[in-house]
Amino acid sequence: MEQTLVLIKPDGIRRRFVGEIISRYENNDLEIRKMKLVEPDESILRAHYAEHADQAFFVGLLSFMMSGGTIAMILAGDNAIDRVRIINGSTDPKKADKGTIRGDLAEDISHNLVHGSDSSESAEREIAIWFGN
Repeated sequence: MEQTLVLIKPDGIRRRFVGEIISRYENNDLEIRKMKLVEPDESILRAHYAEHADQAFFVGLLSFMMSGGTIAMILAGDNAIDRVRIINGSTDPKKADKGTIRGDLAEDISHNLVHGSDSSESAEREIAIWFGN
């Protein structure tokens, strides 16, 4: 069984979509292995988003992610990484298919409700950042 990290970002919590989002994963046979509500600090976010550190949007991303709580989850299932990314939809909600979390619920590319690991290497690294070894 493959594991992946999923984050429900501050906009997902503020807009009260937590139950809806979790249901979409569970309805697709993904199992919650661990889950916690976190008030992430800058060091966690800098580690998590390290590959974006040189991007113009980086400071705004950190600010947004520190604007409220984040739910961190480890989900498991067959092909969990790819399945979560399909359920989440395109990062840009305008390009996301209807029926996906972002296509149905997200406001814009900066406030797109969820994060899912993009590879097994990323999942391993991100799970360690948010949950430890």
